[in-house]
Amino acid sequence: MANKYMDTDLLDRAIIFAVKAHHNSERRGKGFPYIVHPMEAVGIVATITPDQELLAAAALHDTIEDTDVTLEDIRREFGERVARLVEAESDQFKEGIPEEEDWHERKQVAIDRLRRASRDAKIVAMGDKLSNMRAIYRDYMTQGDALWHIFHVTDKASHEWHYRKLAESLCELSDTFAYKEFVELIDAVFRK
Repeated sequence: MANKYMDTDLLDRAIIFAVKAHHNSERRGKGFPYIVHPMEAVGIVATITPDQELLAAAALHDTIEDTDVTLEDIRREFGERVARLVEAESDQFKEGIPEEEDWHERKQVAIDRLRRASRDAKIVAMGDKLSNMRAIYRDYMTQGDALWHIFHVTDKASHEWHYRKLAESLCELSDTFAYKEFVELIDAVFRK
């Protein structure tokens, strides 16, 4: 049986670009290469859509937030739609203010932006957020509440607020397996 041809040129280029951008960086507190997270996000998005631009955006979603790559670099290499999707998934940091000081405000802005976002942007966000929640769940099962100390904000209740609000903002995707897994993991980590 012959394989059906699928044009993956854009995704292939995005993966290579992301690998180079995240070269020699470690996922905070995880002990593995950072690129594992964007690749997991791509896999999650692929369970929702075969759209190559959404898959490319998932691969690139942390490049402008966590590397020297600019939004213009993404736009030039991958086009306007991918650039908009990556921008929608990037936190907006205030210069000169430590992450923990504006964390809640920054997360609220991101939650509000996600609530108003297109379905496409929500799909890319689902890849990122579910990958993050899987990591939190795995770490919580082995470390318990000590897990929260790897974050800039160490208050478990703040993380619960953040993830439950993300779930509300992503409820348009409630018909997907990814969303259902996301909510199940939130409930497992933050059960009352």
